[in-house]
Amino acid sequence: MSFSFFRKAPKFWERRGPTSLILWPLSWLYGLLLRARKLVFDTGLIKQKPAPVPVIIVGNIRVGGTGKTPIVIALAERLRCMGWNPGIISRGYASSSQHAPLQVNSESDPALVGDEPVLIAKRTHNQFPIWVFPKRQQSIRALLKQSPNVNVIISDDGLQHAGLARWPAREGGRDIEFVVRDGRGEGNRFLIPAGPLRESATRERDATLFTAKAKDSAHKIGQQDEYFLGRRAFSLASHLDSAYQLINPDNHQTLSQIADNYLPNKITAVAALGNPQRFFDDLLNQGIAGKCIPLPDHATYTPEFFEKLDTQCILMTEKDAVKCTGIINERIWVVPMTLALPDSLGEWLQSILQRPDPYRYNL
Repeated sequence: MSFSFFRKAPKFWERRGPTSLILWPLSWLYGLLLRARKLVFDTGLIKQKPAPVPVIIVGNIRVGGTGKTPIVIALAERLRCMGWNPGIISRGYASSSQHAPLQVNSESDPALVGDEPVLIAKRTHNQFPIWVFPKRQQSIRALLKQSPNVNVIISDDGLQHAGLARWPAREGGRDIEFVVRDGRGEGNRFLIPAGPLRESATRERDATLFTAKAKDSAHKIGQQDEYFLGRRAFSLASHLDSAYQLINPDNHQTLSQIADNYLPNKITAVAALGNPQRFFDDLLNQGIAGKCIPLPDHATYTPEFFEKLDTQCILMTEKDAVKCTGIINERIWVVPMTLALPDSLGEWLQSILQRPDPYRYNL
């Protein structure tokens, strides 16, 4: 289900007030539809064919980005190091009128296949087969037909995709459902449109992946301990790397050099993310102060947008940069983010993926 209408989270989603309470009946109706859909699939009225390989879903219950794409990249690279051959599927957000699954590489057009799949291909240097299509089962079939050596699939989002059959690890299976949670938590904890949730915060999952900073996580955990109490959870550490020039990726500057070379009022950071404030906060923590321009998630850029900025240095994320390959502006610098997975997560993954196929014995 697409929620493109909410590309920028309204402020009333963060705490309960008059607006959210007025919209609550619509949220109740939406929740009723979710329960009815779940009942249809649980009763077997709609037959689902499981994938022949384990599926790892990296998703979120909150509308908008919570930092899933860097996790997909880190998971693929870790699985490769562990001896697996991962493939990646994605819906391809904002992809234009697809009629069949498309394979993605670092030269693909983000307007056609989505910005996140292109970012994954660029960051991983096309090491992994990546396919996009809203119907993920079709993407899996196309991927495995083209790359039969793949023995595990990572799905960028898809927790709410009922057509993607899986047998979760918590039920003895080898498919894995991750819920990614950032520093914003669940806001007012209402379903859309009164709140930011696609489904209830009490949703089952095999593990929660926290992408917030430690102090932010502790604050949220203290407030909402019913969210994670008794559930498996992993905290993921991220950091910003040296920036590179958009028109010349071989030209690098450390963030310290940027802070020394430019006055704060001559630095502008732009971000079209689900949570752009996280990028701005990370820059500030690295000593980069300046003007910040948050844009709706997946927003596109034009040369005119940058020409109008009265600044000497423009900083952006790699997700933004994949949409700017045709823009020539020497002021633009791209700031990569690297995310590290804890060893405990890798060990747990290995133990789950090595389980026998549960479908083979339960058909």
